[in-house]
Amino acid sequence: MSFWPEFLIIASVHLLAVASPGPDFAIVLRYAVRFGRRAAIFASLGIGLAILLHVTYSLVGIGVLIKTTPWLFQLLTILAACYLLYLAQGALRAKAPAAEDAIALEQQARPAGLKAFSAGFITNGLNPKATLFFLSLFAVVISAETPFSYKLIYGLYMAAATAAWFCFLSFVLTNSKVRGFLLLKGYWFDRLMGILLLALAVQLLLSSFSNQANG
Repeated sequence: MSFWPEFLIIASVHLLAVASPGPDFAIVLRYAVRFGRRAAIFASLGIGLAILLHVTYSLVGIGVLIKTTPWLFQLLTILAACYLLYLAQGALRAKAPAAEDAIALEQQARPAGLKAFSAGFITNGLNPKATLFFLSLFAVVISAETPFSYKLIYGLYMAAATAAWFCFLSFVLTNSKVRGFLLLKGYWFDRLMGILLLALAVQLLLSSFSNQANG
């Protein structure tokens, strides 16, 4: 298969995957609501960089090891679920701010950069579904004859495209009018994201123990 047809298939599949709601979207939305555009962009960059982690798994064969070693895959799943639970409990405790607290919330945006980047990177990096997605992509869609340099380009593109998509969402969610509304009513989104993160964590744990029981 030549470069462009394969690349277009990969780009299309990746676009559908990255646009679907999941832990990454929940994290970006939470940081956009709670800390503003700068923090949301940092989280987006962390998510994008973590894509390279999954690409590396796939290129060097670690993804196959994770998939074919039940206890290792279960450990990854449990770690991901625990991290989502940690994020969920923080979001669920969000309280309604008084009108004068909006300025204080706005000022929280600056010191949150590194923390937001780490949250985005860890959330995506520990996501076992992302690991399986990239493993399947490199095993099924990408031909075994595809040169390593092409595979590297694919990986860099998906990392950049993922970061760009979530950065775009960060700008949309922190538009001045939207931001003004979210600063006062954003705690409801925080709580909703907490529920979503909690549900995702429970789903991961249930699937992990279900696979163990079936195995």
